[in-house]
Amino acid sequence: MEAWLVLQDGSRWPGQALGAPGMAFGELVFNTGMTGYQEVLSDPSYAGQIVLFTYPLIGNYGINDDDFESDRVQPSAVVVRQACEHPSNWRSRKSLDQFLKDRGVTSIQGVDTRAVTQRIRGEGVTNAVITHGDPDEAFAALQARPSYDETDFVPLVSTKAPYAWGYSGKEHLFNPEGDYRATVAVLDCGVKWNILRRFAAVGVRTVVLPHSATAAEVLAWNPDGVLLSPGPGDPARLPGPVACVRDLLGNIPILGICLGNQLLCQAVGGTTYKMPFGHRGANHPVKDLDLGTVTITSQNHGYAIDPATLEGTGARVTQLNLNDGTVEGIEVKEARAFSIQYHPEAAPGPWDARPYFAKFVESLRS
Repeated sequence: MEAWLVLQDGSRWPGQALGAPGMAFGELVFNTGMTGYQEVLSDPSYAGQIVLFTYPLIGNYGINDDDFESDRVQPSAVVVRQACEHPSNWRSRKSLDQFLKDRGVTSIQGVDTRAVTQRIRGEGVTNAVITHGDPDEAFAALQARPSYDETDFVPLVSTKAPYAWGYSGKEHLFNPEGDYRATVAVLDCGVKWNILRRFAAVGVRTVVLPHSATAAEVLAWNPDGVLLSPGPGDPARLPGPVACVRDLLGNIPILGICLGNQLLCQAVGGTTYKMPFGHRGANHPVKDLDLGTVTITSQNHGYAIDPATLEGTGARVTQLNLNDGTVEGIEVKEARAFSIQYHPEAAPGPWDARPYFAKFVESLRS
């Protein structure tokens, strides 16, 4: 069946239907990873976005039961050059196409993804629609949709009620299943399960709280530290979480990841800005300005910290991206708070930054 990718400016690319029939809207972004498509499909930070994979063949190892980062598909749709019809892997349970059909996700394959990626790199991300029907009708519907920047996606991906995560995954909130080195409260703006798994791997129990939690509600759980989670959208649209972080500063150790990095920035008085096409991939080099070391990182974000706005806030830049010089980490030393823009849990991606979980746990003891 014929399908179409239609952009906000009216430009369109033909392809073939992938996934469930229908129409799907979102901000069109690209991911450069060669593997990890299942983790991308379940990453809450992609809520409201159409993800184009630049690697030409997606789905060759199928979909399994173990590599999800949340309980549902998070992007609005995906765009691929070719979806593998016959995946080969001992863990595979179904093909990418069947998985998208089962989850009701309208997508497209057979698109010239190289040309579309060049368009995004040259002109920036844009709203788009995928349709398995009439492209003119889809374009008209797209014009009536609010833009990605006008929508707050965090309430859609944050937990509605607190839950706990331990050695065996989700566990009873008030009855830990083992002995833990520490407890960390997670302000959930779209946390990935592998972040919780990595904390469990270093002996930490996490209590995941709704994004709307106040500082008093966070501290009521008597945690040893607080994680500011990743998540989708513009951090400037999150005054509640920013106020919570501001009230927590100086009272408890804090680690921010991705969106959490931006929340910490805003909590001390800094600002963020939207990048032309963001960082979405698994090979971004980051330099630690204190150690002089370089780490290869997994990233997924469309906003960045404006370093000039941190002057006089008590925060300092600790890490920079070696590709474009953007801020990749900050620290508020007196408040025992630090954050990084990339994903140390690396699902998918390299494991170079995993020691940050142990580093944070050690900071809880000081």
